[in-house]
Amino acid sequence: MRTLFLLLFSVVTFAQQTSKVDFLKAQAIVAPDASMKKVVGAMVYHFKVIKNIDTIRIDAKNMNFDHVLVNNKPVRFKNNHKELLLFEGFKKGKNWVSFSYTAVPKQTMYFNGEGEKQQIWTQGQGKYTSHWLPSFDDANEKVIFNLQVSYNEDYVVIANGVLKKVIPEKEFQSKTWVYEMENPMSSYLVALAIGDFRNKTIGSNSGVPLQMFIQPKDTTKFEPTYRYSKEIFDYLENEIGVAYPWKIYKQIPVEDFLYAGMENTTSTIFSQDFVVDNTDFNDRNYVNVNAHELAHQWFGDLVTAKSGKHHWLQEGFATYYALLAERQIFGDDYFYHQLYRSSLQLRNAAKNDTIPVMNEKASSLSFYQKGAWALHTIREAIGSKAFQKAVKRYLNKYQFQNVETDDFLAEIKKVAPRFDTAAFKNSWLLDYHFPIEEANALLKKNSFIQTLFETQQLRKKTFAENKEAYISLLKQNVFYPIKTEILYQMKFIPYEDKKELLALALATNDLKVRQSVAEFTEEIPAEFKTAYESLLEDNSYDTKEIAFMNLWKNFPDSRNLYLNKAQNWTGGNDKSLRILFLTFSIFSIEGQTAEKTKYYTELVDFTSPKYESAVRQNAIMNALTINDKDSNVLKSLVNATTHYKWQFSKFAREKIRELVALEGYKNLFESLIPTLNDSEKNQLQKLLKEK
Repeated sequence: MRTLFLLLFSVVTFAQQTSKVDFLKAQAIVAPDASMKKVVGAMVYHFKVIKNIDTIRIDAKNMNFDHVLVNNKPVRFKNNHKELLLFEGFKKGKNWVSFSYTAVPKQTMYFNGEGEKQQIWTQGQGKYTSHWLPSFDDANEKVIFNLQVSYNEDYVVIANGVLKKVIPEKEFQSKTWVYEMENPMSSYLVALAIGDFRNKTIGSNSGVPLQMFIQPKDTTKFEPTYRYSKEIFDYLENEIGVAYPWKIYKQIPVEDFLYAGMENTTSTIFSQDFVVDNTDFNDRNYVNVNAHELAHQWFGDLVTAKSGKHHWLQEGFATYYALLAERQIFGDDYFYHQLYRSSLQLRNAAKNDTIPVMNEKASSLSFYQKGAWALHTIREAIGSKAFQKAVKRYLNKYQFQNVETDDFLAEIKKVAPRFDTAAFKNSWLLDYHFPIEEANALLKKNSFIQTLFETQQLRKKTFAENKEAYISLLKQNVFYPIKTEILYQMKFIPYEDKKELLALALATNDLKVRQSVAEFTEEIPAEFKTAYESLLEDNSYDTKEIAFMNLWKNFPDSRNLYLNKAQNWTGGNDKSLRILFLTFSIFSIEGQTAEKTKYYTELVDFTSPKYESAVRQNAIMNALTINDKDSNVLKSLVNATTHYKWQFSKFAREKIRELVALEGYKNLFESLIPTLNDSEKNQLQKLLKEK
């Protein structure tokens, strides 16, 4: 109860501040120190006192301050290590405050890698920029942020806004990058990325520079990674009907990013997982994330929700427009299939999730997918032109401001007076149930979806009754989910009965259909071996992995053949195919040979901190299946518990708990303690003390 009171007190206090004080502009100089994992900086804030106020608060987590001046005069201040509190020197009207500071960020700014692989980047989603930059955890306080960043001259520094100049500091072997913004934004959208990057800039149809970054090692992946980027930008600018609201748009992939991407104003930072080659593009690509984060430049960055209750106005809109952009690229059938898939997720989630969209505790699925579905239903009800008109009015009216749901619905009502916004709000935003009938009515307007539903109904009949229908559909030029549905239905049918259909499926040369053949054919008859082996040549790392493992299991006598086929495979960023090759090679070599030792050494090396978490996690799991008591692998596992990426550290903690429950492991882990650094010791000792 006390925690809730303090939270409410903090929110109310800041709400009171924004009504009395308006921070207008920030000039910041920051110098990150990777070796010490800290930031040294100086700031000037220009602000206007609207009403009398006793104390002005600037959020600042774990920081120290010096040389605090208000209107160029030294003042007393208070630092509670959560906020910088100013209580003297300011007056009604225009003021400015300046100070120097040192921050040791516990989150939000991440120092990743070493040497040439070193990267520093921020992720301030929500209200966390105050861990590295004195700012405002309230999204309703919008400020023009101008950043100057000093760092090693061998690296590239990217921040919000336009790069005005780069100042060499020869004696310090550093440079200062000067970035400027023209319009205000919420603090959580301030961003910084530092690393070894190359970039390419192209112009949109409207003349906006689109600057796309990549690491030197990935330059051959540039085109597939950023494929359709210009098309997405031009489409969204036209579809939304409001010009892109900033002067430049940058995209920067970083290693071990916490999420898929983040829509910092003018500068999207996204996960290295989406840096792909032509083959990996077929398994996972950046297109949806690309469109989603770009849409946020309007919905979230230009117009920002007042509170978490209205968060769907950001994520729902970005999800909605991202799928429209994909529709433009991949077609109507893709669009409706994605809508159908999300409807299934929402329908199932509603069985247990009783929190509606308009609740700050709503799930990501609700904010993103149900929010998007809600917008699709409005567009369907009032027509695309009326919807576009309402969106345009909404953005223009509230640009650089904060909004609530009723602000948007009021614009819908103006262009479509007969549309019942109250009923819509109750059904889609205030009720946790998913309106299945309304959703299905929208979906059934697409002939592919109708055929998919009809094909799903074939599950109720026997294979003999369905065979001719299956053959007919496999021969037709229909979207792949219909054919993968057929293969799913035939999964347990004897090969002799379905071999004609499997041949037809393979002959489609559709990667997704062929992948379903690989996935749903676990027992491979000798007659089908050669045809199935052709899947090892497909332009899909996922298909290669599935096919390799099934062939390995079914044909022991051909394992050397499959290893020879896989010896030069690497896979995507997680190196899944290389790790697969190493693991199966080690298992297949009898005795202790130099080759086996070489492969095992490479596998163990992949578990180390020099690699991204996806590589390490995969390698750790495989290495433990080979030698579950290798101290080097166990040390890598312990190190993983200290990783800032919560998904990876959670995996490591759970794996250690699992091992410690087995006989002998507790003593083995205890023996590692003298070899660990302090943070590793602390994490391991906590786990060993658990009951």
